[in-house]
Amino acid sequence: MTEKRLPFGLLLTGILLATAAGAPAQEKQPAPQTTAPSPAQEEKPTPYDQRLIRLAEILGSVHYLRNLCLDQAEDGWRRSTQELIDKEAAGEPKRRERITAAFNRGYRTFASVYTKCTEPATLAEERYRAEGATLASEIVARFGN
Repeated sequence: MTEKRLPFGLLLTGILLATAAGAPAQEKQPAPQTTAPSPAQEEKPTPYDQRLIRLAEILGSVHYLRNLCLDQAEDGWRRSTQELIDKEAAGEPKRRERITAAFNRGYRTFASVYTKCTEPATLAEERYRAEGATLASEIVARFGN
């Protein structure tokens, strides 16, 4: 059985979530690929893809909520997600799309609910950060090499 990429980027994300003085936001995505993927670029699903999608959604949520509640914007959560996407979905445009969409969904979900920092927003950010840290640790422990 061939293990897929994983640990360092995911471990780093887990550490960020656990220690969170975090960072958030969204960055420009690379232009879509216009040529058909080569065999080397074919999607290679992993047994942790659903967990990875959930983690990306959590990161998007945390990114929005932290920026909402901080005095100055921070971009660490978005950058961490981009690094994770670059490592996990390099050469796999559909997988990259799914992970990016999950991040954006998490971001937009809270953007549609909270327009100012409130106690429930702060509590949601803490809970999502804890869930993300646990999820990242579980993925690394179970699927890391």
